Amino acid sequence: MITRRTHVSAKAEAEFAADVALAAQFDSLLAEARAAEQAFRGAQARAVPADDLYPLARNLDNALTKAMRAAYAAQRAEIGPRGYDDWIYRRKAKARPAVHAWTDEAERLLTLRETHRLTGIPPAPRTDVPGGFVTHVPAAGR
Repeated sequence: MITRRTHVSAKAEAEFAADVALAAQFDSLLAEARAAEQAFRGAQARAVPADDLYPLARNLDNALTKAMRAAYAAQRAEIGPRGYDDWIYRRKAKARPAVHAWTDEAERLLTLRETHRLTGIPPAPRTDVPGGFVTHVPAAGR
């Protein structure tokens, strides 16, 4: 028996086209993230004050986020437009080596971003206090 091939919805085609466009920017976004990391690490090595270090840390966080999103978009683009509608097709496609490579890259970038968020971003400068930073905030009502 010959079954009819399932057609891809217009929504899936539109999401696929958006993911392909974002995936095409992956190399430039990764280069941007590398440059942001070099600037941040260089500033850390020079012991730059925290109020100057904060914008560099936020730039690195934003660059890592963009690169990670592009890697996940490349993963979805590698799966194909049918993967947006058919979860069985998507699950089977995730077992392919090319999809594994994009998944590994996206998860590596996600781990870098989360590690940076947990350990690398200094406190935001405060504009309501002289000097910009507070080392101890007294408890309310005491």
